[in-house]
Amino acid sequence: MKQTIDMGFAERRKAASDAKTRLLEKVAHALKPDTPEALARRAEKVAAAEARDKRRAERDRLKQEAAERERNEAMTRAEAISAAAALAKETEAKRLVVDEAQSKAERDRRYAARKARKR
Repeated sequence: MKQTIDMGFAERRKAASDAKTRLLEKVAHALKPDTPEALARRAEKVAAAEARDKRRAERDRLKQEAAERERNEAMTRAEAISAAAALAKETEAKRLVVDEAQSKAERDRRYAARKARKR
């Protein structure tokens, strides 16, 4: 089990004061906004942001081109499938016409043979 350290009021107050002092020192040592180092750092951040925006724009453009290409390929595939279906339907219709003509010819041949036998 974790043991807690029992500090008195004076110790807690001194610890808080020390923490506050360290924080103020940290802020005092921070870069001032108009120093050359701060200006250079700000310029680097702006340049990095611009480069990031350019990369994002390029990535978005490439994604859009890929989506456009995919859409065109899908349309081409759909047209090819439609053309193949139309060709299959046309071929099936021709086959049905040929089958029907053959069955009529066979029927006429049988009819003619039956008439020939009766004479």
